[in-house]
Amino acid sequence: MADTGRLTRTAAPASSVGPVTLLRIAIVLITLVIWEVLARSGWLYRDVVPSLLSIGAALFDLLSTPDYYRHLAVTAGEIAVAMMIGGLAGMVVGIVLGANRFLSKAYEAFLYYLGPTPKIIFFPIMIMWFGVGPGSKIALGTLSCFFPVALSVAAGMRQIDKVLIRVGRSFRASTWQMVVKIYLPAMRHPIINGLRIGFGVALIGTLLAETKLSNQGIGYLIIQAYAIFDMPRMYANLIVLFVLAIGVNALIGKAGGLDSVRGR
Repeated sequence: MADTGRLTRTAAPASSVGPVTLLRIAIVLITLVIWEVLARSGWLYRDVVPSLLSIGAALFDLLSTPDYYRHLAVTAGEIAVAMMIGGLAGMVVGIVLGANRFLSKAYEAFLYYLGPTPKIIFFPIMIMWFGVGPGSKIALGTLSCFFPVALSVAAGMRQIDKVLIRVGRSFRASTWQMVVKIYLPAMRHPIINGLRIGFGVALIGTLLAETKLSNQGIGYLIIQAYAIFDMPRMYANLIVLFVLAIGVNALIGKAGGLDSVRGR
């Protein structure tokens, strides 16, 4: 009987939609209704807020164009390389600063001062260093990604249980073994959170660079649609980016097990 009761209690939530999900659905529906009302009201300038139908048609046309996927691949490749370089560099710097109190006091303040700085101001320097091709876009994305990862990892290092560190040292673990066996597993959540934020700012930095000086990529397509006032096409590009960003963010969370922890 007790087992039956437990089965009943655990099976019930799976067959029902939770209040959080209902609230999310309600927010999306309300937003879409408000958008359509604004589009049909005529309160704003023509096509500034296009109808959902015109955006849907532009989205279908966009996804039906083979050349669009070339632009998408360019942007995805630039962001992936920027994440790899900036994420790894941020993890290394964060571990070093978090493990060494002297270096942390000497250099971490620079990360806090430079972190909030809009990275687009460094774009002219990136152009001079890396040219007008993908290199400058990758460099700006790398710079954007580096700071949140480094700061998150440095803070995570200081939160590691000292007992774990003493255990590693008592077994005479090397620096590499301490990083792989102690530091990284204990900092899983700070690292994943840093990578999530880093991905967001790397995406923004790369797209901004593409809008300033490029002839390929999603940022280039967005600024081109804006230049000819093709608002449905511009919003269609933004929707694609929004959906892809949500998907990548969810994958990063699942890779770190954060979503399953929140689910419990």
